Amino acid sequence: MHLWRGMRDPSYRERLGERFGFGPALQGDTIWIHAVSVGEVQAAESLVKQLLARHPRHLLLLTTVTPTGAARARQLFGDSVRLRYIPFDLPGSVRRFFDRVRPRLAMILETELWPNLYAECGRRKVPLVLASARISPRSVGRYRRLVPLFRQALSHGILIAAQSETDASRFRSIGANPARTHVTGNIKFDFQPPPGIEDRGAAWRQSHAPGRPIWVAGSTHGGEEELILDAHKAVRQRCADALLILVPRHPQRFDIARELLIRRGEAFASRSSGTAIPPATSVLLGDTMGELMMFYAAADVAFVAGSLVPIGGHNLLEPASLGRPVLTGPYNFNSEAAARLLLEAGAARTVADARQLGAVVTELLGDAALRRSMGAAGRAVLDANRGALERLLKLVDPLLD
Repeated sequence: MHLWRGMRDPSYRERLGERFGFGPALQGDTIWIHAVSVGEVQAAESLVKQLLARHPRHLLLLTTVTPTGAARARQLFGDSVRLRYIPFDLPGSVRRFFDRVRPRLAMILETELWPNLYAECGRRKVPLVLASARISPRSVGRYRRLVPLFRQALSHGILIAAQSETDASRFRSIGANPARTHVTGNIKFDFQPPPGIEDRGAAWRQSHAPGRPIWVAGSTHGGEEELILDAHKAVRQRCADALLILVPRHPQRFDIARELLIRRGEAFASRSSGTAIPPATSVLLGDTMGELMMFYAAADVAFVAGSLVPIGGHNLLEPASLGRPVLTGPYNFNSEAAARLLLEAGAARTVADARQLGAVVTELLGDAALRRSMGAAGRAVLDANRGALERLLKLVDPLLD
């Protein structure tokens, strides 16, 4: 898989030695956090800052899988943390990594499955915390098949801080020690929008699309862009000056999305070009990194993608934190609890296909009162569910004292 990614995206070939466990040795007690990609790195921001403040004598190492995750970590944390790619889950690579890092504590966000890594934590008696841990229904069987590879660590050496009681129950069903399985919630609820992001969004809108209705499709995947553009065509039939900001999830999709827009004859502009957006432009391609929150802040409506196709959905709480009405497709197994709370509160709506997406976007663009109501409900959901980070830290602090 990594070889295939490297053929398409040269950034996956950078610092390849780290993928095999090589790299400089770290000196001192190290807290190691693993956040697979951009979404998890963003969710880890408050956790990292709290650990740096509470345990200043420890080094903090953050590992990722994706180059985009590493780039986002550099933007957020600079030199305050050490950054490295997690090694391939091969016995030799994992041993070399542990020899060089010698972690005092390991934390993995949202339950990445690394059998050799888990087992090595057990052999070296390194406490392992699964933070904001979740298991989707379709993953339970896969975990159960792999449990024999790290059964001892799962029963005695892994502390599980689950997002929900449903997740905790699934962990217990595959052999997790009930005494070490806790429900702490999802630290994504403790997310705070970047300071000044609302003002930046408003300024961008006034500069680039004054007076135009705007909706965002954030973190799109293959198979979704076509559906989203079909929906936008329907929106434009009722709202002729509506602007869609289309933001692919991964940089390697930027050119693919651009080719799709050309093929369909869309009047589009690219954010990376830095040029003005003419009034006739119907789509802005968000082909830059780190600007999705600004686009959410500039928009009237946010559709969070990865959910019209069976990817599992992305972070619904980011636009909700900005008071934007949230739309999602039916595939939300990556964040079941958050989706359920937002839907029950009336802060979000589910759309099954392009037709429904177009209809709901059109309705919301035409009803400012409904947008305000949904946005306020979303912010209330976040406020009511904050505290997961503090509950997690209460479990972690004794492991470091």
